[in-house]
Amino acid sequence: MALAFESGERPESPEIEEKLWKKVEFALKELREFREPTVDDVFTVKRYYLGPEDFKVTNYIRSRPFSAFNPGVLLRGDRILLFPRLVFEFYLYSSSVGLCKIKMEDVISGEIKKPLETKIILWPKYPWEQMGCEDPRVFESGNKVYILYCGKGVYRTADGKSVNNDALALAVMDENWNVERRGYFYVKMGDLKHVPSNRDSAIIKMQGYSANIVTRPVIRKVKVCWRAKINVNDFSMPEDELKPVFAPEHWESHVGWSTNCVKLSRNEYLVGWHGVSSTDLTYRNGLAIVDENGDLLAISNYTLSPKGLIEEYGDRPFTMFGNGLIVYKEYLIWVGGIGDCCIGIFIAELEKALEKMKDVKRHLS
Repeated sequence: MALAFESGERPESPEIEEKLWKKVEFALKELREFREPTVDDVFTVKRYYLGPEDFKVTNYIRSRPFSAFNPGVLLRGDRILLFPRLVFEFYLYSSSVGLCKIKMEDVISGEIKKPLETKIILWPKYPWEQMGCEDPRVFESGNKVYILYCGKGVYRTADGKSVNNDALALAVMDENWNVERRGYFYVKMGDLKHVPSNRDSAIIKMQGYSANIVTRPVIRKVKVCWRAKINVNDFSMPEDELKPVFAPEHWESHVGWSTNCVKLSRNEYLVGWHGVSSTDLTYRNGLAIVDENGDLLAISNYTLSPKGLIEEYGDRPFTMFGNGLIVYKEYLIWVGGIGDCCIGIFIAELEKALEKMKDVKRHLS
């Protein structure tokens, strides 16, 4: 493999960082003023919740998680495969990823049979993820499932120092949910390698070992939304394929991608994103349409914002996050985390959600 994944090597390249920073500067200058600070709440068909007590874990010494939130999803026929981020241990708050199955009609009706039998399928194995396998985004290709997640843990720099960091990680799973390979991505430019802090990513399209993704590397503490290509075999991410597609507006501290990508047409993919207000610190969500390369075609204002006790309270108050998005019949279903402690299921009419999208080509021309 390209990196020593067991020990968590974290190569740094000032040359790569400088190239990426120039792209961030462009984004902050040219890729703003797409949106307004308003909430067009389209998730009005139904909204309800799953708490930690609604999951029963069958393969761990503790059957009830301390928290269950930020779930990935995979639609298979008339069932949703739900991949909640689970926390059992209070002191380090280390996360694992579980798997449970729900009938689609139960999701639409809100009559989910509980508790949901859940199996842990991904948990920390190496120092670079010892603080958690966080926020899964799930993609299926052939007989493999690819889970992008944040590997939160300890990495080793070239001078031997240990640093805490986030990295964009990938677990490749077989049809029985066994992890065949795992590792984290590095940016490649010639012979140079660089591992930035990264998370909030999703696969758009895959061909062989190459995948187009949306991603969110952090460059000099600035967080904008990018598109990129990755090699799922050697975990490389070519620098020249990394391109920012939109930046935080002036009222936001940062933005990030929130969900998996859902194919709408031959070259249109729907994906959720989040923006964090620099005034009230609230995580709100919107929708975007990207093409198969990850370039931005259209974007909404906020379409989902915390309301009331359950959505506003939690371990991190005023937080609505990904990670699951589903199109089913006439519905758009957002399955997301609330307050870093529980899960919300938000249902909209797909047509009404798409009416909120604004074409950005006209803005960029």
